[in-house]
Amino acid sequence: MEELDLILESVRQDMDAAVKHLDHAFQRIRAGRASTAMVQDVMVEYYGAPTPINQVANVSVPDAMTISIQPWDRTAINAIEKAIINSNLGFAPSNNGENIILNVPPLTEERRKELAKQAKVEAEQTKVTVRNARQDGLKELKKLDGVSEDVVKGVEEEIQTYTDKYVKLCDEHLKTKEAEIMKV
Repeated sequence: MEELDLILESVRQDMDAAVKHLDHAFQRIRAGRASTAMVQDVMVEYYGAPTPINQVANVSVPDAMTISIQPWDRTAINAIEKAIINSNLGFAPSNNGENIILNVPPLTEERRKELAKQAKVEAEQTKVTVRNARQDGLKELKKLDGVSEDVVKGVEEEIQTYTDKYVKLCDEHLKTKEAEIMKV
């Protein structure tokens, strides 16, 4: 029975991790408002090593349409600007010698639809990950010896319940994100 509990726990953890990854992916998809999450994955070439932007500068949001980046080392300003431009986020950085300012332009209807499609793709990938976790759990279950068919059927049903729950959770997160994106 302990092996069955381990399989169930492993499946649940994998599905949980998939939904957390979806939330992280949704944070990077901007919805018209400035957020530090928009630039958190930008890697800056700092002294020859790729470094996350939040380790070379203070990133803040002074208002709903602006991201301010204040490097701790002024010599890194050009490297930060270059990293932002190369990251294809669609921002045109401007600096005053001390700070880099990113103005977040209002989203056009076409761009909103693109972002909604991107969110949908992320949600579908997460559902595939959830279903793969189910498959892995079922495979592990089949490998077990000496377990009655009734117990196996019960565990299979429980894994399917987890799958349904997490797929529904993905759909709910997608619906919320789409509403956020399409809101003018």
